[in-house]
Amino acid sequence: MRAVIQRVKSASVTVEGKVVSEIRKGLLVFLGVAQEDTPADVDYMASKIANLRIFEDDEGRMNLSILDVVVKPLSSLNSPLCGDCRKGRRPSFIAAARPEKADPLYQAFMDEISRLGVPVKAGIFQAMMDVELINDGPVTMMLDSNKLF
Repeated sequence: MRAVIQRVKSASVTVEGKVVSEIRKGLLVFLGVAQEDTPADVDYMASKIANLRIFEDDEGRMNLSILDVVVKPLSSLNSPLCGDCRKGRRPSFIAAARPEKADPLYQAFMDEISRLGVPVKAGIFQAMMDVELINDGPVTMMLDSNKLF
């Protein structure tokens, strides 16, 4: 499971001209589900994101997690994150989970991060989404439950 996490001042998801989800200050999480991912990857990713200290404390240091500040994440399933661009010029998506596997794991991620105390908003599964954001920092992190960056 891969995630790109961006600390944002605001973010929104629009589908067919209608805003379906939006947040003010918080995290924008693009989540990619790979074929080999399991519920253990879901638990790792939800816990890591909920506890990742990327918000500034009173001294300006990144010392606070989303659990410490009153903000929300906006999450979007993003299968291209599992794309492999190492060979050729066109990404290969062989490693990305098929929708029938990706959707239940994405829903499990949403449930688990909510259970950890993080109210989360989401895009729409398999919809063509327009995502708008205003970066805060910018602070952008990459996580992978199977590799180290």
